[in-house]
Amino acid sequence: MQSIIRKENLKLGLAENYINISWPAPLMQKCHFKRDAIKIHPNSTLLMIGDSITDCGRVSPAAETVRDSLGYGYVKLIHSVLVAACPRQHIRILNRGISGNTVRDLTARWQSDVLDLKPDWLSILIGINDVWPKFDVCQPDEWYVSIEEYAFTLERLIRTTRPQLKGIVLMTPYCIEPNRADPMRAMMDQYGDVVRRLAGQYQALLVDTQAAFESVLREVSPAALALDRVHLKPAGHMILAQAFLKAVVYTSLQTIPQYIEAPPNTEAKRINSCPCGRSFF
Repeated sequence: MQSIIRKENLKLGLAENYINISWPAPLMQKCHFKRDAIKIHPNSTLLMIGDSITDCGRVSPAAETVRDSLGYGYVKLIHSVLVAACPRQHIRILNRGISGNTVRDLTARWQSDVLDLKPDWLSILIGINDVWPKFDVCQPDEWYVSIEEYAFTLERLIRTTRPQLKGIVLMTPYCIEPNRADPMRAMMDQYGDVVRRLAGQYQALLVDTQAAFESVLREVSPAALALDRVHLKPAGHMILAQAFLKAVVYTSLQTIPQYIEAPPNTEAKRINSCPCGRSFF
């Protein structure tokens, strides 16, 4: 029994160990010297909209001047990396996530929370709450959004907004479940396919969050990332942030090896790899 517990604790800890040294070294070093290191244009406003995964305790716009308005999740992590690595880009991030939102809720507030703010770039992560009521007995059936309604509504929002944007990032909904045959995971994959199709249709940058989580779930327990398969622990938010940053950094920079100084008589190690050799960027 003790050996089983030790093994499980190791799996829980591995998620944090993988992420701690995996921030994008090419971005951190190159962006100081090249203004075009990332695809988001200089002096842009990036608006990130979604549900509780995006919200993560952000304050209302009225309190932005006195408290952190970005929450404690992946949005804040992205902002921190961009400020530290790309100060010359002067990218402003707005968090417009609201807990519990579905694509229906986005429609209701799209004018005030997106169009009126006139962002240069827009990131959308929505779909988890559209699916979840189908598998949660505590949620009313009418909260469920069918895939047909989801696809139609999301496409309409993107179509009406895309002309005024310099760029758009679409993030797939996810389920922290490695078994693809699991009913909720299988349905979430279908909604993710909708996002993948729309990304191609509207020339959007795609962040395949499910694929990002899947590469880590081969090594760690789902509980290391989220206890309820949805609401993320810090390691889970780091994975989202990494996947987003990978999508907005030019591929040519991602392939440049970056090394840190090694102690005497040891080999230099890549900054953007974990001890097992896994490259995270």
